[in-house]
Amino acid sequence: MATQKQLTHHSPPTYQLPKLGLGKIEFHGCFAEAEIGGRVAVSRAVGSPLNLDPNSICRRSRKLRGSGNKQHDICRREPEIVDEVVKGTRLAMKECQYQLRYHRWNCTMLGNSFVKILKQDTPETALANAITASGVAFTVTQACSLGDLLQCGCAESTKTTTSESPGPDGSWEWGGCGDNIEFGYTKSKEFMDTQIRRRSDVKTLITLHNNEAGRMTIKRFMRRECKCHGLSGSCTLRTCWEKMPSFREAGTRLMDRYKGSAKVTGGNDGETLIPEDSTIKPPTELDLVYSMDSPDFCEPNPKTGSLGTEGRRCNSTSMDVGGCDILCCSRGYVEETVVYQVNCRCRFHWCCEVNCDNCTVQATINRCNGYGAL
Repeated sequence: MATQKQLTHHSPPTYQLPKLGLGKIEFHGCFAEAEIGGRVAVSRAVGSPLNLDPNSICRRSRKLRGSGNKQHDICRREPEIVDEVVKGTRLAMKECQYQLRYHRWNCTMLGNSFVKILKQDTPETALANAITASGVAFTVTQACSLGDLLQCGCAESTKTTTSESPGPDGSWEWGGCGDNIEFGYTKSKEFMDTQIRRRSDVKTLITLHNNEAGRMTIKRFMRRECKCHGLSGSCTLRTCWEKMPSFREAGTRLMDRYKGSAKVTGGNDGETLIPEDSTIKPPTELDLVYSMDSPDFCEPNPKTGSLGTEGRRCNSTSMDVGGCDILCCSRGYVEETVVYQVNCRCRFHWCCEVNCDNCTVQATINRCNGYGAL
């Protein structure tokens, strides 16, 4: 049952993705962990932009001794790659929040929720790891195509002809600036997997598998784009190149894999992952896997990283995950009548200004009740 109250806003209520305000940030394996201590630190962080510091990442990599430390080598020899890693992580965090925006756990960066999730091995952990490895591969590859990195450029073109073209002679050739996914894939693998490979437990195998699934979501879905050449648009010849899918497309594919993720255990050889349910096929390189069931995320729980769903906006008419029944965990919700001002009846006057009236608009939004409402 819903209760009602009225609020007044000076501007239209718009859905905002959670702000990416972070305190101390470290790279552990494949994701930047945001550690914010206490309520004061959280309040200061809210509304601030995401600030991943490449210098902090590289200082930590120097502490990880041993040969084969690819992460430290990249920091020392290719600092511009680290900048792209930071961009990729930021892109991944935003996409994670977009994809989970209607779910009980919405990829929030508040408190230490994200740190707790990463230390587990749930479907949410799988999605976070995969989408980050994907984001790093994407931004590094994009930087190559834009000419922002000296050590790479466009993908190598292989001149060829085929009968797939609509041109009179049925020909096309590779050209243009193809996205160099091989370089982006390699750098993502080197930077994200380097320290994890030193361990051999089941969680490590799962993390490496999900990292690879994220990268392959970009690599396996490269598409061909072409430009026509010829008199009067006759398209007697096409120049074609390979292009990455949009990152939104990659995020949506990973979200689908998250919904169908499989629970696994380690094989006797210490190198393979076996579905816990014997009726399920072994995971492919695109599938996401996990070993721990998700908590329900209904109430705050410092052990699992759940912040609960009290105060979350919900849809009272939806039966899906964003609906009030599911998102609010059957606790009910409160209806808020929101009154705000908008520009209306705008008129253009020559030259050159637009005059608008102020109109009062009323809307109703729903927010989940707390545990005490049961």
